[in-house]
Amino acid sequence: MTERRTSTPTPPRPTAEPLWTTVDGPLGTLLLTADEDGALTSLSVPGQRGGRPPGPAPRRAEEPFRAAREQLGAYFAGELTAFSLPLRPSGTEFRHRVWDALDAVPYGATTTYGRIAAEIGASRAAVRAVGGAIGANPLLVLRPCHRVIGADGSLTGYAGGLDRKTRLLALEGALPGD
Repeated sequence: MTERRTSTPTPPRPTAEPLWTTVDGPLGTLLLTADEDGALTSLSVPGQRGGRPPGPAPRRAEEPFRAAREQLGAYFAGELTAFSLPLRPSGTEFRHRVWDALDAVPYGATTTYGRIAAEIGASRAAVRAVGGAIGANPLLVLRPCHRVIGADGSLTGYAGGLDRKTRLLALEGALPGD
């Protein structure tokens, strides 16, 4: 059973010193950031469009990322189908609704931008805004924006690059046309 996570818009705490680490994996060296409580704020891949830098005066840390490192390793090994990690990305209420809908897309499945819009109660005209929120997902892999495809079944944009999207969908057995 997939655990459904929800997140609420939380403004960044200006006094908090961001934490960061890197994790090597099949998508390259992943950059993870977290707040001082250890909740993940971003996961970026090398060359990612709109990737998140660690922030001002970040501090490298390993221990707060132990669970993320273990779960990512298990996911890439095909042994984990749902992440259970504290997440605290920064975004508008609308983006959080879209990101929560992404969490509901199960491992090994795909959905469309239109279905995500319908899931959150947005109008058909809001599909572009939904696409923008998906494209702004700061937690690649953990929030499965790679599972969103075009209405015609085509692979569409992915901030980490279409080659990575293809690899993630192939890992999950969800590559369209297979």
